[in-house]
Amino acid sequence: MSQPAFPTARPRRLRRTAALRRAVRETTLTPADLVAPLFVKEGLARPEPVASMPGVAQHTVASVRAEAAELVAAGVSTLLLFGVPARKDAEGREAWNPDGILQQAVRALREDHGEDVVVVTDTCLDEYTDHGHCGPLDAAGRVRNDEAIAGYARAAVSQADAGADVVAPSGMMDGQVAAIRSALDEAGHAEDTAIMSYCTKHASAFYGPFRDAAESAPAFGDRRSYQLDPANAAEGLREARADVAEGADLLLVKPAATYLDVVAGVKAATGMPLAAYHVSGEYAMVHAAAERGWLDGDAVMAETLTSIRRAGADLVITYAAGWMARRLAG
Repeated sequence: MSQPAFPTARPRRLRRTAALRRAVRETTLTPADLVAPLFVKEGLARPEPVASMPGVAQHTVASVRAEAAELVAAGVSTLLLFGVPARKDAEGREAWNPDGILQQAVRALREDHGEDVVVVTDTCLDEYTDHGHCGPLDAAGRVRNDEAIAGYARAAVSQADAGADVVAPSGMMDGQVAAIRSALDEAGHAEDTAIMSYCTKHASAFYGPFRDAAESAPAFGDRRSYQLDPANAAEGLREARADVAEGADLLLVKPAATYLDVVAGVKAATGMPLAAYHVSGEYAMVHAAAERGWLDGDAVMAETLTSIRRAGADLVITYAAGWMARRLAG
């Protein structure tokens, strides 16, 4: 007997209206998926806009509280804090000052929002060293790995003491997660402080505007000896697996939009909760092109952030978090 003929499938039937497209959409993006980076700088009298990052400012403690309140009202409940101290030295000692600018901001946000927000802290030394590298240097100008991770551990404990839910080591030093986990556990934070490791952070050319905001540009040289070669993907997977073995609770890939293959690879290889950082250069490019009328900035920004989720990120760290959350709310 001949087989009955079936009509050819026509996927376009499900693309006909906006409601149909929403009904079969594979990837969703909600305000809860977004993480807002915030910069708080010691000694400011008022917020200072970052010229290379439209809509982004260096904050006072008071203004970061106001900014956080607006983000939370829009549905963004995860905040990533960076501190910019007034005093810097070769060791980065302000990073673990219990009354440092970052610690002050953590306590303020915890007081304002209790457990309704997730407070994540950048745990590195580049904002705190006078040379801009991610740890103390030897005579040849190279970062001393073990002294750097000892500093990260002290900073992590100080941040946890202030009320951070998650500490985020970003220096790409060998053994940083294990050192921080041990220090947190010994300090009584075994149960209440998680680690989000920058497991796969490339030595990217897309970080320039961030260094304006964090005032963390290296005084000499670059960070290619400790961040990943942008040409390498498999190396990033090895780093991710190593950080899981050392005790990371979440992983982070940076950059995101230009490294979607790495985002997908890390998620597939580890199955761990994964954040991806839509970095300053990726954000600034969209604004610059939109200002010149070359593209629809809002549409491109929304498409970019959705693509990062589509690649496998559970959390998208982006300077457009507040804008995107308000857009999603309609």
